[in-house]
Amino acid sequence: MLQATGAGIVAGVAAATGVVDVRRAEASVAPVRADIGVSAYAFDLGQVQLTASRWLDNQNRTLSYLRFVDVDRLLYNFRANHRLPTNGAMANGGWDATDFPFRTHVQGHFLSAWAQAYAVLGDTTCRDKANSMVAELAKCQANNGVAGFNTGYLSGFPESDFTALEAGRAVSVSYYCIHKTLAGLLDVWRYVGSTQARDVLLRLAGWVDWRTGRLSYAQMQTVLGTEFGGMNAVLTDIYQQTGDARWLTTAQRFDHAAAFNPLASNQDQLNGQHANTNIPKWVGAAREYKATGTTRYRDIAVNAWNFTVNAHTYVIGGNSQAEHFHAPNAIAGYLAKDTCEHCNSYNMLKLTRELWLLNPDNAAYFDFYEQALLNHVIGAQNPADAHGHITYFTPLNPGGRRGVGPAWGGGTWSTDYNSFWCCQGTGIEVNTKLMDSIYFYNGTTLTVNLFMPSVLNWSQRGIRVTQTTSYPVSDTTTLQITGSVSDPWSIRIRIPGWANGATISVNGVAQSVTTTPGGYATITRSWSSGDTVTVRLPMQVVARATNDNANVVALTYGPTVLAGNYGNSTLSSLPALTISSVTRTSSSALAFTATANGSPVNLGPFYDAQGYNYTVYWAANGQGPAGGSYRLVNAGSGLVLGVQNMSTADGGLALQWTDNGTADHNWEMISDGSAVRFRNVNSGKVLGVQNMSTADNAAVLQWADNGTADHRWTLLDQGDGTYKIRNVNSGKLLAIQNNSTANGAFAVQDSDNGTADNRWRLVRNS
Repeated sequence: MLQATGAGIVAGVAAATGVVDVRRAEASVAPVRADIGVSAYAFDLGQVQLTASRWLDNQNRTLSYLRFVDVDRLLYNFRANHRLPTNGAMANGGWDATDFPFRTHVQGHFLSAWAQAYAVLGDTTCRDKANSMVAELAKCQANNGVAGFNTGYLSGFPESDFTALEAGRAVSVSYYCIHKTLAGLLDVWRYVGSTQARDVLLRLAGWVDWRTGRLSYAQMQTVLGTEFGGMNAVLTDIYQQTGDARWLTTAQRFDHAAAFNPLASNQDQLNGQHANTNIPKWVGAAREYKATGTTRYRDIAVNAWNFTVNAHTYVIGGNSQAEHFHAPNAIAGYLAKDTCEHCNSYNMLKLTRELWLLNPDNAAYFDFYEQALLNHVIGAQNPADAHGHITYFTPLNPGGRRGVGPAWGGGTWSTDYNSFWCCQGTGIEVNTKLMDSIYFYNGTTLTVNLFMPSVLNWSQRGIRVTQTTSYPVSDTTTLQITGSVSDPWSIRIRIPGWANGATISVNGVAQSVTTTPGGYATITRSWSSGDTVTVRLPMQVVARATNDNANVVALTYGPTVLAGNYGNSTLSSLPALTISSVTRTSSSALAFTATANGSPVNLGPFYDAQGYNYTVYWAANGQGPAGGSYRLVNAGSGLVLGVQNMSTADGGLALQWTDNGTADHNWEMISDGSAVRFRNVNSGKVLGVQNMSTADNAAVLQWADNGTADHRWTLLDQGDGTYKIRNVNSGKLLAIQNNSTANGAFAVQDSDNGTADNRWRLVRNS
C-alpha cells in the first residue's frame, strides 16, 4: 500500500501547507532561453510537496542518506587526481574505487540530489554539502597547472585517458563521468543559486569545447563509440541556461550518427545495443529540439520512445536484460535475474516528460510514466534500509527476489560507500524529485498527471490544490482547491488507458465531462475556495500477454503490476495460473489470491514484493491462441487494432491506435472450423472486408456477423510470436495502409509481400 509508515523527516508545516520558502525561490536561477515547441510547463520543485505516503517514505529515506554521506570521501578521487591532499579521508569502494573506470561519476548525482533536496524542501544540510563539494572542486580545478592538466579540466581520471579515447583506445568512460559532473554543477547553480558552481561548470564546459573542437567529425564519431552519458543533453541545457551559442555547438558534436540516423529514419536497430548508453542520447535529442526547433531531433526522440515502450519494455515499465536491448518484442524469452536496469527507467522517465511537454494531449506518455515510476522505480528502493538503498537490476525470473544476487550483477542492494553504481546515483536523484511530474500548467489550465498525496502551491495565482488519495489501493482521488480562485479556469485530469467508466464529481455532483480512457477530462468553471473534485478510476484485473508469447502473461490491477508471493520457495519455471481464480481479498490493501499449479498463492503489488521470492509473469494455464479476448498488435507499428471513434455501427472502419485500454481494442477470437472470427468487444460486430472485395487495399471494417466468407480468417504462425491473418474470402492478409506506423492509419487487406505490417501479435486479455 502506498502509505506512509513513519513521521518522516520533512517539516510538517511545509508538507501541510505547500508554502514555498522565499529564500529558495530567490536562490533559483531561471534559464535565459525558453524551450521551443512546448505547450505545458512544470512548476518549480518547491511548489509541490508530498504528503504522507509511500512516495514520501522513499523521499525521506533518500534524504537521510544525503545528510549522512561524507563529502570528504566523495572528494577523494578528485583531490588525488588533481594533486591535492585527501584530508585523511578513506577511499570508496565499488564504482568509485581508485582504479575503477567509472570513478567520480556518482559525485555529480549527489550534487543534483542535494540541490533538488534544497529546492524541494529547503534542506540546508543538503545545500551546505553541495556548496562544500563545489568549493573543493574549484580548488581541484585551480590546481590543474600543478597536476599537468589543461585549463578547466575536472575529473578523477588523468587527462591522458582522453588522449587514449581519441585514439580509439578507451581505458575509461571518461565523458560519461564528465557528464555527471557537469549536470550536478548545473543543478547546484540553478537550484541553489551558487555562482561558484556556475564558474566551475563553465570552466569545465570550456575544457570540453576546447578538447572536442580540435577533432575532425570522423575522430569525434570514434570518440562517441564509448559511452558518454547525456553530454549532448547537459551542454544543450547550459546553452538554454546561459544563451551562449558556444555550448550548443559543443553539444552537437556529441550527436552520435550511428545511434541517431536509424532512429531519424524510423528504424528499430536497438537489438544488441547497450540500453543506458543510448537512452541519455535520446534525452539529449529532445533537448536539442527544444533548443533549435530542428524536427529531426524531435523525430529521433519520439521514434526511440515508441520503439522502446512498444517493443522493448517489460510490464513493470523497465527495459533491457543484461543491460542490453534484444530483438523487438522479445520479452518472454528474457525473464532473467538481470532485467530492468534502474538507470534505464530513470532516463526513460526524463525522456517521457520531455516529449509530453511537447504533446500534452498524449496521455499515453504519462500512462507509461506512471507504469515505470510505480512498478519499477518505487520498488527499487529498499524500504527496510534507513538510507533507502537501491537495486541495480530488478529480477523478473520466476522466483526472483530483490536484494539478492552476485555483486551488482543481480538484484542486490547498494551500500553507503562500497557500491556507487550508476543506479545508486539515479536512485538518489529520482527520489528527491518524485513530485516534479504530478502537476503542470499552461496559462490558467492546470493538468493533473499523477495521483499522489501532495500539495500544490500555485503561488503565481494564489491557488492551493491538495490531493488526498490512497491510490492505487483505492480507485479514488480528491483535489481540494483553496485560495483566490473566483475567476474561471480549467483542471485537466489524465484518464488512464485502462480506466473504463471513469467519473468526476465536484462537491459531490457528477460532472457531464468526457472521460475517454487514454485522454484528459477537463472541467472549466468559476471555482470557490473549498471546492473538491473527486475522480474515480475503476480498476480490474487484466492479464497482459508478453509481446512474443500469448501464453506468458502478467497481471495488472489498474496501474499496479501484481506479483505472486512464493516466500523462500524456489521456482524452476513460470507457474501455470488459472486467471479466472484471481480474487481481491481486501478493500484496504491490494491483496489477492489465485490458483497456480493447482495450489493457492497470494498476490500483491510488485512495488511491495520485498523480502520474498516472487513471480511477475505466469504461464496462462496452457491456453492457446483460439478462444478468449485479445488485442491485435501490429508487428510493424506496435499499435493495436481498434474501431474508428469506437463505433458500434456496421461499417465502422478498423484502424490502429495506441493501446489505451478502450474496449474497441479487444477482440474475441471465435473458432469457426479451420478459421476464426474476430468479434469486437465494444460493438459486438465482426471483422470483415468492405463489399467482400478481393483487391489489395480494400478497407477492413466491422459488420454484423452474417456468415459471409470475408468474416472468416485463418492464422498462420510465423514461429516468432507473430501471425499472418489471412482472409478466407480473398486470400489477402490483414495489414495497415501504406505500412504506416501512425495512430489512425486504417487496416486494409494486402498481398503477402513480407512487410512487418502484415504480421500481428495476439495479446490475450484474459
